[in-house]
Parts: sequence; C-alpha cells; structure tokens
Amino acid sequence: MPIDLNQLEGWVGGACWALARISGLLLIAPVLGANTIPVRIKMGLAIMLTVLLAPLAPLGLHPLSAQGVATLAQQILIGAALGFILKLVFEAVAFGGQFVSQAMSLGFAEVLNPGLSGTTPVLSQFYTMIVTLLFLVMNGHLQLIGLLADSFRTMPVSDHGIGAEGIWGVLQFASHLFAGAVRVALPALTALLVVNLGFGAISRSAPSMNLFAVGFPITICLGIIAVWLALRGLPSAWDSLQTDAWEAMRSMVGRSSP
Repeated sequence: MPIDLNQLEGWVGGACWALARISGLLLIAPVLGANTIPVRIKMGLAIMLTVLLAPLAPLGLHPLSAQGVATLAQQILIGAALGFILKLVFEAVAFGGQFVSQAMSLGFAEVLNPGLSGTTPVLSQFYTMIVTLLFLVMNGHLQLIGLLADSFRTMPVSDHGIGAEGIWGVLQFASHLFAGAVRVALPALTALLVVNLGFGAISRSAPSMNLFAVGFPITICLGIIAVWLALRGLPSAWDSLQTDAWEAMRSMVGRSSP
C-alpha cells in the first residue's frame, strides 16, 4: 500500500511538535530531567513519549516553513514553562534547607571562603532527596506526563502558543520560591532563633566567654534535633506547594482541576 507524501509529512510534523514540547519539559523539569540522569536515558524517554503522544498533535503545517519554525519554538516554550513551574517548587524546598543550614552555622565555610558559594549545602540536598521520594511515591511523574498529554487537547499546537498572559502567570508563581522556602524552614528557624537568643543572653552575662568555641557545637547539635523534629511538617508543606504548582500548570494550559 503506497504512502501518501502529504500523510507522511503530517506524521513527521506531529512527531516534531510532540518532540519539541516534550524536550522543553525534560530540559528543565526536575526528576525526569535531572542532571544525574544520563543523556541517553533522557533521549530514550523523549523518543518513547513522542511515539505515544504524536497522534495527539496533528497539524497540517510544514515543519521547515517560517510558521513551522515559530510553532516549534512555541512548543519548546510551553514544555519549558511547565517544567519551570515544577522546578520552582523543588528549588523552594532546597532554598529552605539553605536557610536552616545558615542558621545552624553549617554555611559558615562560605563566609570564610566565598569560593564555595556555588556549592549546594548538604541540608538542601537532604531536603531535595526527601521531596523527590515523596514526588515519586505520590505518582507525580505520572501526573506530569498525563498533564503533558492533556495539554495537546486543551492547548492545541499552533503558532500562538503560551502568550504573554501565560508567561505572566509563570512569573507570578515565582513568588512561591520565597514563600515556600520560608514555610519549609520556619519550624527549624524558630527553634534556632530561641537558641541564638539564649547565646545573646549568655554573651551579656559572661562577656569573656568565647562563644565561637562554645556556640558552634551547641548550635549544630540543637539544629540537627530541630531539623529532625521539623521533618514531620515537611510532607504537608510539600503537598501544599505541589498542589499550587499543579493548579498553576493546569491554568497555564487551560485545563480545569480534576
């Protein structure tokens, strides 16, 4: 049975649009697009998702035309915006861990050696690992793929794309980076604030005491206990941040909440 050239061009175009949106998502999204995942696995995942989602993106448009190139750029932008919203939630948790790390004096090495400022604190990595496991346990990766598939129905492939309103919605959601970080770090920061107030009272009553020699071990030990106790509230804070992220992503692609 001969294959029509126009039909073949439609298949190639649908695959290009699906691959562009999926590649934009995997380029920025956490977990699925993490830097620790080898590039070959990412490429295999992108190709597999393209084969599954290409029938959802039919469009009679030549991929190499000027309008086709603009449409391709729009699909990459849509996928990148979805991944960026979800990445902000993970970065908020890591940012909260950095707040706690600084309050525990674990980040004092960055003060002495500013060259270490580009490194990620261990506590931030610990928080990120916990929320990553929570994300996978709650089937967040499957929910993300499902949202990506539904986006081809609620936001069809065209050269209009996300638009200025969608970009503004992504920028507005960026405020969750700071609010979420404070919510994650607040329980431990409150306990450490009490400890620092106690050190302030001690320094006033005994000025000759070397607080740098005494304060660091006590702050770190009490900080670890505070973090251990504050971990009970991390799942609820993560669930709230994740819910807001899903709502923002559904609003961006025009899908109503389930």
